[in-house]
Amino acid sequence: MNKAQILEILVDWNLWGNFKPDLKERKKYQKRIKELLKGKQILVIKGIRRAGKSALCYLLIKELIKEKKLRKEESLVINFEDPRFPDNLEAKDLIKIYEVYLENLKPSGNQIVILDEIQRVKEWERFARFLKENKKANVIVTGSSSKLLSEEYATVLAGRHLDLEVFPLSFKEFLEFKNLKIKSKLELIKNRIKIKRFFEEYLKFGGFPEVVLIEKKEELLREYFKDIVTKDIIKRFKIREIGKIEDLARFYLTNVGNLISFNKIKNYFKISLDSAERFSRYLEISRICFFMPKFSFSLTSQILSPKKVYSIDTGLSNAIGFKFSENLGRILENLTFLEFQREKEISPKNEIFYYKIENKEKEIDFLLKEGKKIKALFQVCANLEDFFTKEREIKNLILGAEKLKCQELIIFTQDFEGKEKFKDKTIKFIPLWKWLLEKEI
Repeated sequence: MNKAQILEILVDWNLWGNFKPDLKERKKYQKRIKELLKGKQILVIKGIRRAGKSALCYLLIKELIKEKKLRKEESLVINFEDPRFPDNLEAKDLIKIYEVYLENLKPSGNQIVILDEIQRVKEWERFARFLKENKKANVIVTGSSSKLLSEEYATVLAGRHLDLEVFPLSFKEFLEFKNLKIKSKLELIKNRIKIKRFFEEYLKFGGFPEVVLIEKKEELLREYFKDIVTKDIIKRFKIREIGKIEDLARFYLTNVGNLISFNKIKNYFKISLDSAERFSRYLEISRICFFMPKFSFSLTSQILSPKKVYSIDTGLSNAIGFKFSENLGRILENLTFLEFQREKEISPKNEIFYYKIENKEKEIDFLLKEGKKIKALFQVCANLEDFFTKEREIKNLILGAEKLKCQELIIFTQDFEGKEKFKDKTIKFIPLWKWLLEKEI
């Protein structure tokens, strides 16, 4: 590529050029990014495609400019998803791109450089280190793959990077995108009816930022699914059995909350055990789904036991065939899992598992562990009006609490709220939408 071609691309993606993004703020992430940038490390922002990583980078630049801590020409965004960039970019090409920026913008102060969707470039780690160590620039790297965060740069960036994972919108963020800001418990009560109506939409269509703001939601979600599977899995890992991995992705997204055995996957899809494990790992790397382990005091048992599968977004599951009306409980369970995953970014010591009571066919949806301490047990149940359903959920919690000596017992519901005492245990019943909001107020 010649210098004129490079400059033309940069102009289209930078605030000092033609790019004028209309962005909704995500204060929690913005605050976290600014905190992480105070360190001397490279900041790596990971997350599924279309979760809003690039938007957060532009919001950061705009905020720093507003605070007069940065001038426009001291920022550089290189979007490697731009089709005008060739597929075989290497570190030497990045240096040429950076030199074009220096020649034309002549930045006088410290720069902030955003390398967006960098996983497409070979040996990008060396260029990122060069910018940070030689040019003293603040460097932010984004990528649509969790693999970007560990195996691919662990050696070169060892001790020189901090990670942040970005998820689709939380329910509080979803409401803010809908111009409803809940800042107190009083506002939560006053807007209860409106909140519950929005919660139904959130359950059905999920929290991808662009999906929240447009009308043709299912069409865009199906496009996202295709892009993630094609670009972040099939092309990235050079997979030949395209139909198999597409079918497996659909299977996982429509079986949220269910136990997964790779041996059964092997037989069902007529693939080898190695392929079943490898394809599943690729799907988790892309962040399209997650696998939650069983809690056990035996590490071997924990590793060998079946895992529960969850989707990155309930809207994505619904768009590719999940029957929303028939699976409300599973959708509520999926949202609960995602919230625990978000919390791990703030409290890395927290771990989440499902728990199966030994010698009994009793299961607890979520066990929250901090270090060696089991903090709480959770069940998720959409409808507690049925006496037998309610009794089953309560008995499971009580049995688990007795086995694990845990006092914090919670059942998330669609709308039922209250407290009930059983033996010497108190169980809290909390509407999931309320818990999702109250914990952020």
